[in-house]
Amino acid sequence: MAKHKIAVVGGDGIGPEVIAEGLKVIAAAGVETELTHYDLGGARYLNDGTVLPDEVLAEWRDHDAIYLGAVGAPGVPPGVIERGLLLKMRFELDLYINRRPFLLKGDNGHDFVVIRENTEGTYAGEGGFLRKNTPFEIATQGSVNTRMGAERAIRYAFELAQTRNNHVTLCHKTNVLTFSGDLWERTFNDVAKEFPTVETAYNHVDAACIYFVQDPQRYDVIVTDNLFGDILTDLGGAVSGGIGLASSANMDPTRNAPSMFEPVHGSAPDIAGQNKANPIAAILSGAMMLEFLGETDAAATITAACNANLDATGSTTDIGDMLAEAVRQ
Repeated sequence: MAKHKIAVVGGDGIGPEVIAEGLKVIAAAGVETELTHYDLGGARYLNDGTVLPDEVLAEWRDHDAIYLGAVGAPGVPPGVIERGLLLKMRFELDLYINRRPFLLKGDNGHDFVVIRENTEGTYAGEGGFLRKNTPFEIATQGSVNTRMGAERAIRYAFELAQTRNNHVTLCHKTNVLTFSGDLWERTFNDVAKEFPTVETAYNHVDAACIYFVQDPQRYDVIVTDNLFGDILTDLGGAVSGGIGLASSANMDPTRNAPSMFEPVHGSAPDIAGQNKANPIAAILSGAMMLEFLGETDAAATITAACNANLDATGSTTDIGDMLAEAVRQ
């Protein structure tokens, strides 16, 4: 296979530590990469005010993928990094699919995956203030939903289901969100007609939160909007062994722009630099990146090694070394 050009953003806190282990395991699997490292995140912002320059976005378009550790540092105002780096990256590169897989430990290996629409909904930023900082302050926050945005996420979910167990569940709140929910449900039903072999179901998102805890085995592929997907995927991480094991992909399936792969956990500044962080989520995210880049054998080998060692203990580098050795065999 060709050498893959990867933009690496270690970020803040434990981010650089876990990404280093991910790169170690990728190299051990025999995948050749050309790495470009970028100093971005909360610490960079506190240092000189830089968040995500347009020229960096332009450089990323010349890469095959982006591998990100975690961003966020004490002292950075809320929303600066989230909107200025993560959301800007998703919106500007049109990374419209957020894919998060979950493996239930001790349940005969049952796994499911959440497909979250990644560029619309409440995160699009529609809204504003009136009479701010007065007793009569008004804040509005809209949800932007387009037929195109919903349909391409739903279609991706159905196509994925065809490679798995032919079942898709739509999660929304159609009984209260009667406009956006109606658009999503109608679009879901229309797309479903094109996939007659795929079974479908619908859950209100609050009911899905119950089922995630009590009966997650009912799910295979779930598709949902941006906000509900953010909440459900954190809960999915909790019921499948902890957020520290959860991997994710922010993808442009059309490949017009590089997709971004990151562990779901935060930067954990309280343990940064102590070699304590579990790197498995970052390593699994690296495996998702390799699968997307066509390195399917290496991706499968790394994923299998991680899934066989989800209870591994030790330092960050110890776990990385152990998994690197496992994929060499």
